[in-house]
Amino acid sequence: MATTCALCRRVVPDERIDDSQVVQEHHLRPEERATSPTVMLCRPCHDQIHAQFANTELRDKYDTIESLRSADRLTGYINWIRGTNKLDISVATSDHVRERS
Repeated sequence: MATTCALCRRVVPDERIDDSQVVQEHHLRPEERATSPTVMLCRPCHDQIHAQFANTELRDKYDTIESLRSADRLTGYINWIRGTNKLDISVATSDHVRERS
């Protein structure tokens, strides 16, 4: 069954899910994993979220898919990724996250 990424809304067809990590579960409240609601994300979106936001920010400000989708730091990325079929991207942790870690 194809999976739709909750963030970028791209559909990942079954034939592209030969790697079990292509679609990943994201805990919306990462430091509360046992009780956190989750969403399914494509690997690039999951990687990008964790490169752009510290866990405290995710917990305090971005604990819904709607808040993530509307985050200024992700706007350009979401617009770009929607136009690709990439399931692997190279990300670098932002200075903003490094300073908070």
